[in-house]
Amino acid sequence: MNFTSPRRRFASAAVAGIALSGLLAACGGSGSQDSGSGSSGPVTLDFWGWANGQEAVVKAFNASHKDVQLKYTKVTDQLTMQKQLTNAVKAGNAPCLLQNTGEYVTSWVSQGALADITQYVEGEKDKFNAGSWATGQVQGKVYGVPTASAPAFTIYRTDLFAKYGLEAPTTWDDFIAAGKELKKHDIKITNYAGEDPSTLEVLAMQAGAHWYAIDGNAWKVNFKDEGTLKAAKVIQEIIDNDLNSKLSFADYAAVQRNYDNGGTATRQISTWQMSGMVQNFTKSFGDWALSPWPTFAGEAAKTPAATNQSGNLTLVSEQCENKEQAAQAALWMSTDTGAVKTMASPETGSGVMPALKDSDSYVSEAISEKLLGKNYEPGKKVVTDSLGTVTTDWTFGPNWTAMFTEMQDEWAAVVSKKQKVTDLLDHMQEWTVNDLKQRGISVKG
Repeated sequence: MNFTSPRRRFASAAVAGIALSGLLAACGGSGSQDSGSGSSGPVTLDFWGWANGQEAVVKAFNASHKDVQLKYTKVTDQLTMQKQLTNAVKAGNAPCLLQNTGEYVTSWVSQGALADITQYVEGEKDKFNAGSWATGQVQGKVYGVPTASAPAFTIYRTDLFAKYGLEAPTTWDDFIAAGKELKKHDIKITNYAGEDPSTLEVLAMQAGAHWYAIDGNAWKVNFKDEGTLKAAKVIQEIIDNDLNSKLSFADYAAVQRNYDNGGTATRQISTWQMSGMVQNFTKSFGDWALSPWPTFAGEAAKTPAATNQSGNLTLVSEQCENKEQAAQAALWMSTDTGAVKTMASPETGSGVMPALKDSDSYVSEAISEKLLGKNYEPGKKVVTDSLGTVTTDWTFGPNWTAMFTEMQDEWAAVVSKKQKVTDLLDHMQEWTVNDLKQRGISVKG
């Protein structure tokens, strides 16, 4: 993912407090209810995820629990998870536990795929920061235990910026200007993968956009509000001026080599993406530094809720026969000190910041001294400061999964200059409204 992805301290889904009937499509069947395993020995729970470090966490869980064991299956990535989970739900063999991100929760709840685990986890909510906890809720019910918050910032090549007399960009105008200078030397300032429109999502979020909102007893859809158009202008200028690489994350190693070799000089990321850099770089250790997420000119610092970051929830499926045990396992993975440290480290895990109230205390473990070198200590402050400027008013709609898939298809044409960002937005406005109507969901737009 470019930023991801994940996009999420935390997308405070405004849907968390919604108590309106008719906003979600009618759910499917009630699914199986809790039951014992029906045989001697421990209960075994299938757990699907994709984040680095999860195998080690599962091993530690199994070593410390006699009555419940986890069987881990590694999924390729976030988007593959949605496809495989769709098939599993239809076949009636969904895993008990699964990693996912906040933007998909409402969609899966509307399909009856997730279990309400409120009664099993509500007593532990004070261990988590409020924003992360809200991400797993829909209409006041809890469907997932948060695993991560996602501070957002820029990481950039200090050697390249120094060589060409550039400072770390503080605004998007600065970012574009730096990109034009770097272009003279055959260096791109950023990478837009053709399959990943999260760049548009996070910039729109930062600019104050609201693609979905609640209006009375209906969903309101607006892909052409002032914030989205402001974000579109920045992205269009970067694309029009050929300031971006176009490397697909389908070849993840090639993307990392490009950064390592100096082909692309910056990324807007969160802590978890640093693990991929650490694990794949060979040349540029110590040449990277952190700076705040660029602002829109004249505006205060504001970073997007990391919408598709590294899997900030462990969800329990409605088809799980042992929901209480699954919920307790999810809690353990998010609160056990050893498990949290494993996932927080970019060397042993995914470099994710915990969703716990004291997440600031994990900053030193979530960023890599090997990657940042002498820039490690100042980098800590950048990360800590970013936690205080996260967007908290973004809402994920009930058809987010389908919407984002459609946007992916259209985004490739934007990156390849076959259409403008505004053309994409026109299409998504019409498509999303029609899709919600076809699902029987009340919508305005």
